[in-house]
Amino acid sequence: MKYFISKEVKLDFESAEKKVLEELGKQGFGILTQIDIQEKLKEKLDVNFRKYKILGACNPPYAYKALQLEDQIGLMLPCNIVLQEHVSGIVEVSAVDPIASMLAVENPNLESIAKEIKAKLELVIKSV
Repeated sequence: MKYFISKEVKLDFESAEKKVLEELGKQGFGILTQIDIQEKLKEKLDVNFRKYKILGACNPPYAYKALQLEDQIGLMLPCNIVLQEHVSGIVEVSAVDPIASMLAVENPNLESIAKEIKAKLELVIKSV
């Protein structure tokens, strides 16, 4: 099973990031964390790496519902969104597939939440 939703976009990296943030907001997501992998690898290992950011997105009402159903679900939160610029210059935007990640959690009550979040993330990726 594919564990992510992905799309190559015809935008530069910064424009793609701006559009992702805008589309996430439209679907009720906020950003809890941002990790600039390019920056961190330079800082920690003094290596050059392509543009690569991980955004930790959260939809609070859905996170709250999931936490009520499964107290350890925080281990699977937030929903990660990855923006990366490949060597070819093409920018790819990807999101975790919450249905795939929920397979590890043996709680069938989470299935409907995972399906709803997946639909929202698919709209985000499609709209970028």
